[in-house]
Amino acid sequence: MGQTWLEALTDEERTFVKNFVLASGSLKAVAEVYGISYPTVRLRLDRLIQKLQLLESGEELGPFEQQLRMLYVEGRLDMSTVKLLREAYGRERKESR
Repeated sequence: MGQTWLEALTDEERTFVKNFVLASGSLKAVAEVYGISYPTVRLRLDRLIQKLQLLESGEELGPFEQQLRMLYVEGRLDMSTVKLLREAYGRERKESR
């Protein structure tokens, strides 16, 4: 059996979810807990939502595509880099056949 959505989150993401719940869903209160701005908290929540949507989509993705999407959702890659990596990977696969 695969991992649950909660197990797929990093420790930092699970702590964010816990703080969000303890703050009764108040982004302002979460911003105060972390000592960051409201827009930064909103961005973190939006990325977490995207990650959960990706995990719950049920879409069959290869390991490379899944990793690319996770890195994008986590803000570690921008979309132009994702596209470049996807194209390079596709070219490499074609050449190896």
